[in-house]
Amino acid sequence: MAVVPDKVLPKSTLTDLAYISKPDRVEEPWRENLNLQIICKECKEIPPNIAEEFSSGDMVCDTCGLVLGDRIVDTRSEWRTFSNDDQNNDDPSRVGDGANPLLNGSQLQTTIAFGDGGAKARELHRAQNKVTHDKGTKTLLAAYKEIGALCDAWHIPKNVSDTAKHLFKMVNDAGAFRGKSQDVVIAGCIFIACRQCHVPRTFREIFALTKVSKKEIGRIFKSLEKFFAAQNQAKADTVLQAGGIVNPNDSYNTTTSTNAHELCIRYCSQLSLNQKTTMVSQQLADKMSTVGALAGRSPLSAAAACIYFASHLMGYPRTAKEISQVAGVSDGTIRTSYKLLEAEKDKLIDPAWLKVEKADINNLPKV
Repeated sequence: MAVVPDKVLPKSTLTDLAYISKPDRVEEPWRENLNLQIICKECKEIPPNIAEEFSSGDMVCDTCGLVLGDRIVDTRSEWRTFSNDDQNNDDPSRVGDGANPLLNGSQLQTTIAFGDGGAKARELHRAQNKVTHDKGTKTLLAAYKEIGALCDAWHIPKNVSDTAKHLFKMVNDAGAFRGKSQDVVIAGCIFIACRQCHVPRTFREIFALTKVSKKEIGRIFKSLEKFFAAQNQAKADTVLQAGGIVNPNDSYNTTTSTNAHELCIRYCSQLSLNQKTTMVSQQLADKMSTVGALAGRSPLSAAAACIYFASHLMGYPRTAKEISQVAGVSDGTIRTSYKLLEAEKDKLIDPAWLKVEKADINNLPKV
């Protein structure tokens, strides 16, 4: 077939010729193109200077710092080394959480579950429980759970809960107070922990929380104080005999009685009083003990009377009934204590308090 050079064939004719001239091709399955590279759209460097930061889960350009991807999965090994944390410097490699200081034992055991495993898995679970069952650990866990629940119920800070658990463990490890109920020991530990962490609670509040009588709380408190002091002294003697130095941060400090100054902060917060009024009530509680205006009164009555005095003086008055609901004392007791403070107002009031807006000595209720 002759083709005229200067004549253009139709498009359909060219397509038919190309289809006839090319053999049939077998379609290959899809494969990922491994030649693709991620490059920085700002720098456009080839080869790209990209680093994967597993600590933050980001893919970052090392040249300009542009984040190119997030949620990067760390595919490296999970094995870690704790050479400085182990005894005898045996330098083992292991994984998992750190040991809980509130529990005894290695705590590196595996638990066999029996959910959806059938009878065989249930038998293995029972057999493992018989072998690894530790009555002491079970008792500690039950006590820790109760301490945590009691502290959470009254919104007590977590450091108080941890301190109470540590004190209970000291009692449990020494095997002391075996004849006492566990609820009584827990109530005493919570009471001491509140004082140790500078958020004191009264016997009445601990009684309302744990349902242990105030008389019983007072007894166990005194016994626990003696026990912890003896334990601390024995520990210090052992360290000194070995030629070491006693760490003051690791020793037990005997608690002091609750004073009105510490109670004023919490009561003022519950009464929604401002910071200035709270500070005045605290300073008034300190001056009160110096002057001796409320000598012999309980800290609850003294704190309530100071708040009643300071709230009226600073122009943010609270009634005796409102304060009584927070402090747990009768409004008659608050008024009686207030009369004693009002009689010594010239010695108690600081002239700097009256410079604040709304503050006026004439705001004090008349006796």
